Amino acid sequence: MMDGDMSDDGEIYIHDADTIHEITLDDEDLPDVNDEDDEQADFDEDLDDSMHTFTGHTSELYAVACSPTDPLLVATGGGDDRGFLWKIGQGDWAAEMGGHKDTVTSLAFSSDGQFLASGGLDSVVNVWDTSGNRKCTLEGPAVSEQTEEHADGFEWVRWHPRGHLVLAGSNDGTAWMWNADRGAVLQVFLGHSKPVTCGDFTPDGKTICTGSDDMSLRIWNPRTGESVYVIKGHPYHTARLNCLAISSDSTLVLTGSEDGSVKIVNIVTGKVVSTLSRHTDSVSCIALSRSSSFPWAATGGRDQQLVIWDLERSDARNICNHESEVTCLTWIGMSRYVAAGCGDGDVVIWDGRSGDKVKTFKGHSSCVQSLAVSSNHDFLVTASDDGTARIFEIGEFK
Repeated sequence: MMDGDMSDDGEIYIHDADTIHEITLDDEDLPDVNDEDDEQADFDEDLDDSMHTFTGHTSELYAVACSPTDPLLVATGGGDDRGFLWKIGQGDWAAEMGGHKDTVTSLAFSSDGQFLASGGLDSVVNVWDTSGNRKCTLEGPAVSEQTEEHADGFEWVRWHPRGHLVLAGSNDGTAWMWNADRGAVLQVFLGHSKPVTCGDFTPDGKTICTGSDDMSLRIWNPRTGESVYVIKGHPYHTARLNCLAISSDSTLVLTGSEDGSVKIVNIVTGKVVSTLSRHTDSVSCIALSRSSSFPWAATGGRDQQLVIWDLERSDARNICNHESEVTCLTWIGMSRYVAAGCGDGDVVIWDGRSGDKVKTFKGHSSCVQSLAVSSNHDFLVTASDDGTARIFEIGEFK
């Protein structure tokens, strides 16, 4: 009990005799009433390295693409069934692309920059001009007569490297190719028994490669729709394929799998020529360096590793460790730098030559699902589960 007196209203008064020790405080020792708020504001600001945030979406973002001809034009799409076209540094301009009835899973600009293709879980690919006007709708697997809903959807979409042909892979095990100028189906590629998870045209435009949940890679003739090679079984993958990348000379395709391995397949012969084994969990993403000076590939995985591979030696050059899984990656132009998007929202820039971490961009509060680099290589654009797209300046790395 205190020795001071208590007043009628319950307040306690302390007498001088009750003082045990006296300490003198300077004014600067006393906390300012706004210090805590200022520290929180500074902390929040320090966590955001982006120069701009696009907030037009109302749900998770799954795809982002940058125009190959306009360094400011960006497209984003996500779980709100919408896509947007917008421009870096021009916050007052955005065009909504609302032609989908389900999640927009993938986006790709044509090589000449004239059109954008958006693929969705509604089994539709919409083609747009750069003002956001819909040019045509390319339909995939038919609507179920019983449910009047699309049982399957498109997971990825790609353009022919020199023409207006569009390729997309469906969850029903088929891949589709259309002529976007005429809005007509050219081929339906039949052969996979499970979802077609990844695919692309070869850079020369003469061949198509697709990977699937059925653990196989198929190499197709796009003119005839014929499956030229089917690569499966020993010594190929033992689990689903997640990603693929094709060499610039159209001779090799690299595939990443849930089994944690990367396989290199000769497109001309259909033979597995090498196995790259350093990941300890599923390989989520893969990209080849665009520079002939750096014959490297980069792969990211659920094991929180980004591995830089020397393709001339078929061995790991550098193993770069993250604090969470690597979900997406891209090389920055023709440089030796690679950007990795992570499950914790971070974006990390690595030097492929030395294996050093040179920059960590913060800003997202949740998983980064997709990355794209502007055509002038000044900006990195990211799409995240937090519902935002962010722009980071990367001119120093190009």
